[in-house]
Amino acid sequence: MNDLTRLTAREIAAAIAAGETNAVDVAQAHLDRIAKIDGQLHAFLHVDSEGALETARRVDAGEISGPLAGVPLALKDVIVQKGVPTTVGSRILEGWRPPYDATVVERLKSAGVVILGKTNMDEFAMGSSTEHSAYGPTHNPWDLDRIPGGSGGGSSAAVASFEAPLAIGTDTGGSIRQPAAVTGTVGVKPTYGGVSRYGLVAFSSSLDQAGPCARTVMDAALLHEVIAGHDPRDSTSIPSPVPPVVEAAKQADISGMTIGVVKELSGEGYQPGVEQRFAEAVETLTGLGAKVVEVSCPHFAYALPAYYLIAPSEASSNLARFDSVRYGLRVGDDGDRSLEEVMSLTRAQGFGAEVKRRIILGTYALSSGYYDAYYGQAQKVRSLITRDFTEAFALADVLVSPAAPTVAFPLGEKLSDPLAMYRQDLATIPSNLYGGPAMSLPCGLSDGLPVGLQIMAPTMRDELLYRVGAAFEATMPAPVPPLDWEA
Repeated sequence: MNDLTRLTAREIAAAIAAGETNAVDVAQAHLDRIAKIDGQLHAFLHVDSEGALETARRVDAGEISGPLAGVPLALKDVIVQKGVPTTVGSRILEGWRPPYDATVVERLKSAGVVILGKTNMDEFAMGSSTEHSAYGPTHNPWDLDRIPGGSGGGSSAAVASFEAPLAIGTDTGGSIRQPAAVTGTVGVKPTYGGVSRYGLVAFSSSLDQAGPCARTVMDAALLHEVIAGHDPRDSTSIPSPVPPVVEAAKQADISGMTIGVVKELSGEGYQPGVEQRFAEAVETLTGLGAKVVEVSCPHFAYALPAYYLIAPSEASSNLARFDSVRYGLRVGDDGDRSLEEVMSLTRAQGFGAEVKRRIILGTYALSSGYYDAYYGQAQKVRSLITRDFTEAFALADVLVSPAAPTVAFPLGEKLSDPLAMYRQDLATIPSNLYGGPAMSLPCGLSDGLPVGLQIMAPTMRDELLYRVGAAFEATMPAPVPPLDWEA
């Protein structure tokens, strides 16, 4: 058989089911690859070899079955897994081992998915480059001197470099889709509430959403169906059937569909090479039988500032629980200091600069006398953006845009300019504010680096992403990073 690490998740599952290989060999092949290359890539924060091989043995013994039984997966370190270190990329949770599994992890385990370990990320999912991890940056497998996107750069880099065929990411303002765009992988933000947030360490509760990362649209669909569905432990979970995403990926026919090109998601801030690949993708969609129309979403221009009031405000509230008392880091507790002093010292040492910046922004926006002017106004903008989506979907079945305004930029290039970093999410943030599903998938290269096509759909119509994505993917060769550095 070919190198097991180069197979898709669907191929691995089929090979195991047919007896052509076994889950233990598949898991070991991926663990060996991680051991070989992750010293240079730094996609993983923790590798759970023992747990992965135990799950694989149970699959081989026939104790667990399912469409993805025996398929390896990398788990973003913002989702808790019982007994496995969960840091959220922060010193404040260094060494913490959760006493329970997130719902997503429960569903992965029940399906026989082999969890290889926890992937690197921007601290508390706050960033667009994975440079804000307290444990050092992840590198892009296309060019080790460039960023892999963020906040889920570890997950996307692991998938792109064949360390894992699947990964879980989370998307608050683009943290699945933007890394997918710059690493040449497929990343999906499901409809908000479509995948349980129980056990997902909260950044911004009204925006956070877990979703699949993969190398193919079908693999993403298979993973989507495993992790999605109603969960009574999550008050925001939608009590509706999971959209038929796998069936839609099999259909892969867009003849007769109407696709809207969002006028506001282009121009200033978007690199010419990115816009060129996007224009070619739109031509391809037309050639596949879709009708393409231009749509205007005028309030998208205010999505970025609205997001950077709403998300930090919710983060300020959510991160108040990291107080040195209940779990995690505790600094300065020598018996001579008050609880307030210990809490202040712990938070000062435990949180990184970007997290502190956003806590301060959010606390200010929520403070007395400013709440209505900042957080309240941002929520009004959010309503207007939702209205833009509603009106656009009256004209088109799905909307498309570039997934990220630029290709992967060099490590360190934007660290001293937070606003330039925030602008990497220009195209992705609107879908988070709306709550609808969105996908990034490869649409070619610019200067030898991947470009992502974003597809956006109405809420609970996630299957439309997979129908359009699979049709488009069939016209494009799968991008493979040069990987000349691994020798």
